[in-house]
This record gives sequence, structure tokens and C-alpha cells, in this order.
Amino acid sequence: MESVFFFASKIVWALITPGSLLVTLGMAAWLSLIAGWQKMSRFFLSLTALLLLLVGTLPLGEWLIYPLENRFAANAALPMSPAGVIVLGGAVNPALSDTWGQTEIGDAAERLTAFMYLANLYPDAQLVFTGGSGSITEQAYKEADYTRFLFEQLDMGERAIIYESESRNTAENALHSKTLLNPQAGEEWILITSAFHMPRAVGVFCKVGWPVTPYPVDHYSEKDELLRVNYRFSGNLRTLETAIREWVGLLAYRITGRTDRLLPGDQNACGIESDA
Repeated sequence: MESVFFFASKIVWALITPGSLLVTLGMAAWLSLIAGWQKMSRFFLSLTALLLLLVGTLPLGEWLIYPLENRFAANAALPMSPAGVIVLGGAVNPALSDTWGQTEIGDAAERLTAFMYLANLYPDAQLVFTGGSGSITEQAYKEADYTRFLFEQLDMGERAIIYESESRNTAENALHSKTLLNPQAGEEWILITSAFHMPRAVGVFCKVGWPVTPYPVDHYSEKDELLRVNYRFSGNLRTLETAIREWVGLLAYRITGRTDRLLPGDQNACGIESDA
């Protein structure tokens, strides 16, 4: 069932991504014009132009992503002596790394830098990297392999780091990592991932019975400047796609039972209320 879910999620997202929607509307306007449907063509063209204007000038993606990034506090208090530190993959492009023979880091590089920071802060903690490949066609290239190479280049080779390389999504990150590590009740583990992704990640780890302390990084929203107008189409579209994909992922994980709540946060992580 995990494989069915993985393939279905990739196909559905490819069809509903905002960029694909804009292309579809533009094609619909052109085909309607060719067919002589003038009113229909004007409708699709007007809708396309309106969406291009809104996406290009307003931080729509930040409006959607800020509620996710605000679920867990940045730089919150950390455990004194955690059993381990876990970082989710997503920062390294394994196929591109294979092409050039070196680790190619893209978005979410803060996941790796935060991991290195906490590795130095907790010299006795077990370190865990979990991430294989999220691509349908490039499963031969594993993110964990090139992350291992990067950490060895950065003189982290002496630390005992466990690399989990078979997971394809967040649900498998939690399942495979728990199988490898067998965490015990009462142990404290720190989880690093992008702030917008932390609610889903925490929900998945809680679902498999592994409470974690969130350490969110890689923020997208300028929380004090959300009401602004400027033209930055490519950046705005990218953030919008990230936000919509994460909200769709949250809904899909909740509906399919991979999490037991839609939006875990500081006050309800793993269903435990804080004393605050």
C-alpha cells in the first residue's frame, strides 16, 4: 500500500500543481481561440492573466505557509541530554549529485547545517539521517549516500551516524528509522526538518509511537511583512507550490491514517497538552 500511495501522490501533484494549472489555462485559451470560441477564449485568457498578476505581486504562498511555520516555535528550548538527533532528507539532489560526482545541495540546506550544529552541541547523541529518493524514476540514487559523502568531507566521519536510505516520503522516514533505532520509552529525540514540514513530520512520528522534540528550520515566510506588494513571480510561484503541496500532503496523510491529527503543534504534539 505504501508504494501505491507514493506513486499516486506523485502523479496527482504533477496534475494539480499551480504551475501546471497556469499552463493548462493558457492552452485552453489558445485552443478555444483556434476553435472559434471567442468568449471562452477570453474567459480563459482573463483568468490566466488575473492569476499571473496575483501570484506575481502578492505573497499568496507565504499566506498559506505561515500558519504551518508558526505551529512550532523556532529556537525553542532543547533537551539537556537527548538520546539522538534525527534530520529528514530533502536538502540534497541525489541524481544531480551522481551526475557531477559531488554532493549537490539545493533547498533546505538549513536542515544539514542545523544537524551539524546539534551534532557539536550533543557529542554523545546518536545521529540519524533519513532520506532515500522521492523520485519515481530515479530510485537508484539515494540522498543518504551523498549526504554521507558530504559529512565525511566536513570531518564528521568520526561520529557514528546512522543513514537510512530506503524511505521515499515522510511516512517512510518515520517507519524505517524506528525500525533501525528501536527508540525506548522515555528517551528524548530531536527532529530537524523545514518549518513548514514540521507539523506533518511530527504527526507521522507520533503516529508510529515516537514522540520527538521539533527543531524547525528553513523558513519561507517573512512573518512581519505578509501584507506587501512587489513583483517576484518566480519566487512567489515557488513558495505557493511548496505551501499547497504541504497542505495537500497534510490532508492526504490525515485521510489515509498516516497521522492522527491534521495540524500538530506545540500545544498538541502527540496529543499531549503542554503546561503553558
